[in-house]
Amino acid sequence: MEKKIAIFWFRRDFRLHDNAGLDAAFSCGLEVLPLFIFDKTLLDRLPSRHDARVVFIHRHVSAVKMKLESMGSSLMVLHGNPLDLFPKLVGEYGNIDRVYANGDEEPNAISRDTALKAFFESKGIQFRLFADHMMFGKGDVLKSDGKPYTVFTPYSRRWKERLQEKGIAHYASEDKTSRLLKCSQMPMPSLEDLGFDDFDFPFPPALIDHDLIRGYGATRDIPAVQGTSRLGVHLRFGTMSIRELVSISRDLGETFLNELIWRDFFMQIMGHFPHVVVGPFKKQYENISWRNNEGEFDRWCNGTTGYPIVDAGMRELNETGFMHNRVRMITASFLVKHLLIDWRWGEAWFADKLLDFELSSNNGNWQWAASTGCDSVPYFRIFNPETQQQKFDPKGEYVRRWVPELGTISYPRPMVDHKFARERALLEYKNL
Repeated sequence: MEKKIAIFWFRRDFRLHDNAGLDAAFSCGLEVLPLFIFDKTLLDRLPSRHDARVVFIHRHVSAVKMKLESMGSSLMVLHGNPLDLFPKLVGEYGNIDRVYANGDEEPNAISRDTALKAFFESKGIQFRLFADHMMFGKGDVLKSDGKPYTVFTPYSRRWKERLQEKGIAHYASEDKTSRLLKCSQMPMPSLEDLGFDDFDFPFPPALIDHDLIRGYGATRDIPAVQGTSRLGVHLRFGTMSIRELVSISRDLGETFLNELIWRDFFMQIMGHFPHVVVGPFKKQYENISWRNNEGEFDRWCNGTTGYPIVDAGMRELNETGFMHNRVRMITASFLVKHLLIDWRWGEAWFADKLLDFELSSNNGNWQWAASTGCDSVPYFRIFNPETQQQKFDPKGEYVRRWVPELGTISYPRPMVDHKFARERALLEYKNL
């Protein structure tokens, strides 16, 4: 009989160090075959074949594969639907005893993993999932009655208490690579094989700037300066350990730590209340009479609203896959409150464009801006783009960078008057 092996399935955790699921696989006593799947069901949904996120994933999967091969192993890289690929894999490798992976709280991922668990159990194969991309999962930070928090401040207070109680686990997974299955190098599909363009892109490095974290509270709202970490894409795809970042920010900057807690907060909201993925958390906002003017939506998407800070943000997003945190709030508020366009339209645009797109955070922040979320801005708080610009970009440095035609006849007049739009939105929300 062939000796039994374990599979470790990389998903959103492209690293060998401090990897909870990989550490468990290496500790199970079997040799471990690493696997990554370019999930066709996810890739086929992307609207463009020129997607920097796919390039990012491909680069990091390739880097992990090269590192494994330097250790005498390799990475099996497949392209297809995991629900179709695993039965074939189990048929080809009759010695698979268990499959390890890190969990994912997104509804589609849960559905996929539930189906796979049933398949593996029918074949006598263990399927084990571990918490890795969140600091605390949806069941770790609860009220005293066992119910989930729906307000951030008490959640963050309890989150910090849990951190103090449990400490921060670190997994020495990279030190256990002797458990890798020894094998020859395996093929890997190119981006062209996957149906995507290969191109250069200035991805932010996975570097933790201690000075930035210390000064985050003073700089995070100023879009003209490099006051944000740009680490979102690395947390999204797991090229950086959330535990490592929490450990550093706990000691250096509470304001930055709170941003990481917001990320956990929105993930546990999605986990406990999955209806937020398709509709408002607050049911009373299901019947807003959105105007949904497609021409106005196009102007918002393309950064030609006539409000400079809104246009600067949208152009930055479209060109770089990034938008400054403060400007994300301003542009979202403008779409929902000034134009009365359904927040789900904006959420979908951001989902297509953001390099650091993460379903729970994108959904949570859009529902926050639309006043439909669990702990959202009240409906009567409507950002004035002009005063926001005066406050956070007083010298116009950020705006001029992205809207060079500002002040010329080629720049459009504001597409809607702020006072009129504000009153229209207030009337609509009040009438619900």
